[in-house]
Amino acid sequence: MNSLYLASGSPRRRELLTQIGVPFTVVSAAIDETPLTNESPASYVERLARGKAAAGRATLADATGACVLGADTAVILDGRILGKPVDQADALAMLLALSEREHEVLTAIALIDGERCETQLVSSRVRFRRISADEATTYWHSGEPQDKAGGYAIQGLAAVFVAGLNGSYSAVVGLPVCETAELLGQFGIPCWQNLTVR
Repeated sequence: MNSLYLASGSPRRRELLTQIGVPFTVVSAAIDETPLTNESPASYVERLARGKAAAGRATLADATGACVLGADTAVILDGRILGKPVDQADALAMLLALSEREHEVLTAIALIDGERCETQLVSSRVRFRRISADEATTYWHSGEPQDKAGGYAIQGLAAVFVAGLNGSYSAVVGLPVCETAELLGQFGIPCWQNLTVR
C-alpha cells in the first residue's frame, strides 16, 4: 500500500484525515500564496493545492510509494479572494462584508505520486447572519480568525454566525472528506484503516 504524506500545517486537515482512519505523515510545504494577475479563484486554489503537494513531495528523501496530499481553501465574496487577515481592521472589514450575505468557499485538493497528479475542486455556499461591529471585535480578540481564510473558522466560535450552508461542511473547514476519500482510493489508499473486521 502507498504511504500518505500531508503537505499542510493545518490542524483541521490533520483531524479530518485522522477522522476517516487514514494514517499519514505531515511534511512541510511552504509556497508563495500570492494570487497571479487575473487568476480566477478556482484556478488559484487548484494551483496552490498542486504546488503544496509538489513541494511536500520534494522534501522526501525517498519518495518511492509515497503519495502527497495538498489542499487549499479560499473564501470568495463578489469574485474577490478574502485571504488571511493582516490585522484587526482587515479582519473586521471582512466579517462586516460577510455579514447578512452569502459567500462561496472553494477548497481544492491535489494528490501526487510522482507519475500523476489528480485534483478535485469543491464549492460550498455559506450564509452569515448579521454580525455587529462589537461581535466582530470580540471575535478578533479570541485569536481564532487571525490565521483563517476569510477571517473565520466555521468549526470554531464563528459557528454562531452561520445561518446556512449549501455544500460540504468539511470542505469549508479545509478538507472535503468525501472527495478526499475518493481521491485516496484512486491511489490505492483506503479509508478506515483503523477498523478491524470481526
